[in-house]
Amino acid sequence: MFRKLSSYDEALEALERFFPSSPVGVEEVSISDACGRVSAEDVKSPISIPPFDRAIVDGYAVKASDVYYAEEDRPAVLKTLGSVKVGEEPKISVSKGCAVEVMTGAQMPKGADAAVMVEYTERRGEDLLVYRSVTVGENVMKKGSDIEVGETLVKRGTLLSPFEVGMLAAVGLKTVKVYKKPRVAIISTGPELVSPGEKLPPGKIYDINSYTLESSVKLCGGDVKYLCRVEDDPEAIRNSLLRAIHEADLIVTSGGVSVGPYDLIPKILNELGKPGVILSGIAIKPGKPTTFALLDDKPVFALPGQPTSALLTFYLFVRPVIMRMAGMKVTPLKRVRAVVDRRIFPAKGRRTFVTVTLRRERGRLVASPVPKGLSGAIKTLAKADGFIEILENQQFIDEGEETTVYLMKSLDEMEVQT
Repeated sequence: MFRKLSSYDEALEALERFFPSSPVGVEEVSISDACGRVSAEDVKSPISIPPFDRAIVDGYAVKASDVYYAEEDRPAVLKTLGSVKVGEEPKISVSKGCAVEVMTGAQMPKGADAAVMVEYTERRGEDLLVYRSVTVGENVMKKGSDIEVGETLVKRGTLLSPFEVGMLAAVGLKTVKVYKKPRVAIISTGPELVSPGEKLPPGKIYDINSYTLESSVKLCGGDVKYLCRVEDDPEAIRNSLLRAIHEADLIVTSGGVSVGPYDLIPKILNELGKPGVILSGIAIKPGKPTTFALLDDKPVFALPGQPTSALLTFYLFVRPVIMRMAGMKVTPLKRVRAVVDRRIFPAKGRRTFVTVTLRRERGRLVASPVPKGLSGAIKTLAKADGFIEILENQQFIDEGEETTVYLMKSLDEMEVQT
C-alpha cells in the first residue's frame, strides 16, 4: 500500500516547487520550420512595408492638383509619359500636367501623389482624359503604412502561427530565435504489450499509452526523442530509465506504479538518483498511483498503466510542465458549463475526475459520464470530450445540476449532438 497519499493540491504544489518553470534553451531556426514554435525574442522589422509608395489600383499616377476639377462632362487632359510595371523601379517622374500608367502593386513614380483608376480615364494617343478627381494619397499605399522600420512584429513568448511567419517573410527575415522543444522520453511497461500492426498472441494487448502520450507530448510543444516498451523486469526498466536520463529533458512512464509485485518503478527511481521520488500516490481517482520524481534535475512522471488514467494524469500534471519547458504559456483547459444527466458519486476522500461526453439538448449542453466496464478503458479514451472535477468533500453531483466540464477536445473537434 502507499505509505501516504498526497492531496491533489499538494501534488500541484510539488509541480511548482520542484519542476522546471523556464524553457530548456534557445535555438535559431529557419522560418520554414518556425510555425508552432515559441519566439524567444522580440522581433523588430529591419525595413518598412511597403518599402515604397505603391499603387493599389490599375490606372495612372498623377498630381492630384492637376485633376481636382475633373468631371464626366469636363475631363482633365494630361500627357502620358510612359508606364511603371510591378517589380520595377520607375525611370520617369510625374511633372505638372502629366501622368504615368501604373499597375496594382507598382512603385509610384516621383512627383505623383495620387492614382486615378483606369475606369475613370480614356486614352487618346498620348493624351489622357480623366473624368474623376482624386485627393492627395488616394489609391496609394504609403511607405511604412503597414509596417514601420523598427516596429515590433513578434513579442517574446508568442506561439508562431502562419500569420507571424508571413510577417517575418514579408520583412525579409530568413531565421528566428525560438525556444528549444523539450526532449521527452516515453517508457511503457508491461509484459502484455504488443506494438500495433503485429500479430496479437493470446494474453496480449496492443500498446495504447505509447501513442496517446507521444501525441499529447507533441501537442504540448515537446519532442519525443526516446520511446520504448519494456517488460516488468527490474534490469530492463533500469537500463531504459538510464538511457532516458541521458537523452531526454523529461521522462514519462506508464504502468508499474501500483502495489502489485511487478510494480517496480518507484523503487527503481529511488535507486537511480537524488532526490528520487518526490511523491508516490495522490488522492485522486483515477490516477491514485501517480508518482513524481527528480533524477539529475530531470522530471520523471510515472503514470498509471490504465489508458484513461494515464491520459488524464498527463493532462493534469505533465502538460503544464512540458509547456513551460517549451516556453509556452500554460493556458488552463477550456471549460464549458453543462448539466449532468444522472447523479454522479465521487470516490470517498479523493478528488474525482469523471470523463464525460457532451451533447446539446434544447439549447444547452448535457454531460453524460462515459460508461465503464471490461472494455471501458478504451471506450473512455476514445469517447471522452472532457471531464468533471468533484472535490473531496462533495457528496455527489445531482441529476440536472449544472457543473463545469474541462474540455479535452475543442467544441469544433467533437460531435456535439443536437
